[in-house]
Amino acid sequence: MSEIELKLAIAPGAGDALADSGMLPGAPLRRMQRAVYFDTPDHLLAAHGVSLRIRETDGKRIQTTKHAPARAAGLFDRGEWEKLVETDHPVLDDVTPVRAILGDRTEDLIRVFDVEIDRRVWTLHRDGAEIEVALDGGDVRIADRQTPIHECELELKSGPAEALFVLARQIADVIPVRIGVLSKSARGYMLLAPMPDSHKADPIALTEDATAADAFQQIAASCLRQFRLNEDLLLTTRGAEALHQTRVALRRLRSAFSIFRPMLGDEGRPIANELRWLAGELGPARDLDVILHRASGGPLEDRLRREREDAHDRAAKALGSDRAARLMIDLSEWLAVGPWLRDEARAKDRDEPAEDFAATALARFRRKVRKDGANITKIDDETRHEVRKDAKKLRYAVDFFAPLFAKRKSRKKFVGALKDLQEQLGTLNDMATAPQLLADLGIASDPAAPSLLGHARRKPLLRAAAAAYDDLVEAKRFWA
Repeated sequence: MSEIELKLAIAPGAGDALADSGMLPGAPLRRMQRAVYFDTPDHLLAAHGVSLRIRETDGKRIQTTKHAPARAAGLFDRGEWEKLVETDHPVLDDVTPVRAILGDRTEDLIRVFDVEIDRRVWTLHRDGAEIEVALDGGDVRIADRQTPIHECELELKSGPAEALFVLARQIADVIPVRIGVLSKSARGYMLLAPMPDSHKADPIALTEDATAADAFQQIAASCLRQFRLNEDLLLTTRGAEALHQTRVALRRLRSAFSIFRPMLGDEGRPIANELRWLAGELGPARDLDVILHRASGGPLEDRLRREREDAHDRAAKALGSDRAARLMIDLSEWLAVGPWLRDEARAKDRDEPAEDFAATALARFRRKVRKDGANITKIDDETRHEVRKDAKKLRYAVDFFAPLFAKRKSRKKFVGALKDLQEQLGTLNDMATAPQLLADLGIASDPAAPSLLGHARRKPLLRAAAAAYDDLVEAKRFWA
């Protein structure tokens, strides 16, 4: 069977506030759940997008296998198999993918982590749908380590998926929410690893039979997942790399809207504009992180660090705003059930093979970079910045569609030249914007300010950018 659910991350205590608000009528069904998750020591099941658990509720044990081959965000649609078992020891059969994945390694299964949850469940009927609302509080445990869980899950039992999002917005009016991107099993696997300073984008599992619509949904979901993982890290650590990857995720998402505009038309523009707003709210903090790398101590660096803290305060406020929460709910709904999926006039575009769509998109952005980047050492900073943005879109398109051209050997040379060009243009743009940043901070006249500008590197960077541009123009179009 398949389940569709919308997961919302909530703060400690928010579940009680929602339960007491009167939105969820009647007394909930309360369940204390203990689950044991299994995998091989090298996490072979997780590598194949499979989780295997045995959950005990009221003395009854149910073994559940879930398969989600493409990582998604917020809205989950995945294969699920359940069976009654008598002990905390998996019973394998040929119904689920587990035996096929493990092969002759079935004896390697071990207990990797435990999850204990206090679950309260309500069943709601509204907008023609039956929805199960579950408030979960508990933790994932591995030996002496643990991580808390505070979630609200909305599971569609019947009716239109739009009803999930209507309810999600109503919940957001009562308590702060964020789109959830981590299953309980994913939280366990993260607890097994050292805490990262950021999360780079996961590979996107596009297959040869994917359509353009399939590709867009998977790409956008991957970007949303990257955003949420880094947002949580950023709010916890205020790390520079977490902020950088949060903004990268938003840029990738905005680039996806641009890349797929021939299929989407202007319908996605309101959401893309909101994504631009949110990215802009994070920009000042990122600018200060960049310029602080050039500071060398003293009162000026102290001043910049104070400004950085203020900028991070503003970034956190924007991320925690109602506007940002609604943006992510709107985005999730639009990706899953938006009008663009039902417009008959665009059916042919949606059904175009992803590989054909990708080849056209890659050629389009390559032409733009090639045309606008000519004489890259002589154009002004603003024009060079536009070339940089086009190069980023081309780079993201290459990354998005990589699985469709994995066997093309010429791809590596093209990507290398593109990456080099993007890095040189990025550094040049940081140098170009630094004077205005220092002026805005009121420190342009500080005797130490020139050391933050890096002007001595400008000519070598321009030469390097020109060389990278030439290499890119000469590189074979691997998608042709």
